[in-house]
Amino acid sequence: MKIVARLWLALVPAALCVCAVGAETPGFKVVKKYPVPGDGGFDYIVFDGSSNRLYVSHGTKVNILDADSGKVLGKIVNTPGVHGIAVVPKLHRGFTTNGGNATVSVFDTETFKTIKTISVPKDPDFIFYDPQSNRVFVCHGDGAAITAIDPEKEAVIGKIDLGGGAEAAVLNGKGTGYVNLEESAMLVSFDPKGLTVKQKWPITGCKTPTGLAMDAANSRLFIGCRSKVLAVMDANSGKVITTLPIGERVDAVAFDPDSKLIFASNGGGTVSVIRQKNADEYQSVGDIQTQQSAKTMDFDPKTKRLFLPAAEMEPSAPGASGQNTRPKPKPGTLMVLVVEKQ
Repeated sequence: MKIVARLWLALVPAALCVCAVGAETPGFKVVKKYPVPGDGGFDYIVFDGSSNRLYVSHGTKVNILDADSGKVLGKIVNTPGVHGIAVVPKLHRGFTTNGGNATVSVFDTETFKTIKTISVPKDPDFIFYDPQSNRVFVCHGDGAAITAIDPEKEAVIGKIDLGGGAEAAVLNGKGTGYVNLEESAMLVSFDPKGLTVKQKWPITGCKTPTGLAMDAANSRLFIGCRSKVLAVMDANSGKVITTLPIGERVDAVAFDPDSKLIFASNGGGTVSVIRQKNADEYQSVGDIQTQQSAKTMDFDPKTKRLFLPAAEMEPSAPGASGQNTRPKPKPGTLMVLVVEKQ
């Protein structure tokens, strides 16, 4: 059974909608598992199509794997509390965000040696490269800003104050970027060249937005919300067109313009799949079963593979304050799940 967002969500009880999501599978499954050496917490995974490599961040280093075989090609070290990775192919340079000491490491993508360390505002997290403006952008949570880095000069050239913690961001290729503000559930559009805020819009029906993807051709933003919905927003007006149910603890969203499929990876152990019928109509088509903790993801637009880091997790335990601590990965269990359509 499928759910047509614009019709069913208005007519059937919420409980029935949730049950229907898992009623039909989209034909994808985990086909490979690549072991990743080392221990510690993990975060983003980045697929670099120019080299067919995977960059997997965890603990105080980044491992680089061949995307086809899973062979470990090297590692980038001394990246305390590493979160994200951005690659600038033409310069053979990469950049990591290190939350442990508020820095960005610049590394050589051929030798994997660190070239330089750049100080940035606190809590650097998501990072991405914009070929149009030839800038690397760093999203800061507690820093409530986006920092712009010149990848050739390997230096900070400015920042955009957002007024809230920045999560994921995307670009439309036409001179506008978009970023989620997690705590306030706002979407901010910004100018990557002028380094200014253009608009701020509330993400109606969404709490705690995390992952973000875009259909640039139709000016549609796909926002993964920890309130277990995917919000579809008109990028021109900020209007939320519809919301659809997804799994728990979403952290990444991807869009395939060829198949018109939207993927939302959830830490609860699923990837929710939604089909775009047209710019304003969407339907849930089922869940891909992955693994508990597999909340981040990247997508290879050529082969249509999804890559997700995951690990077996230790049970949470009461901390000093009486509240349960965050679960930690069991040593030696980190891997990359490779999802393909069957």
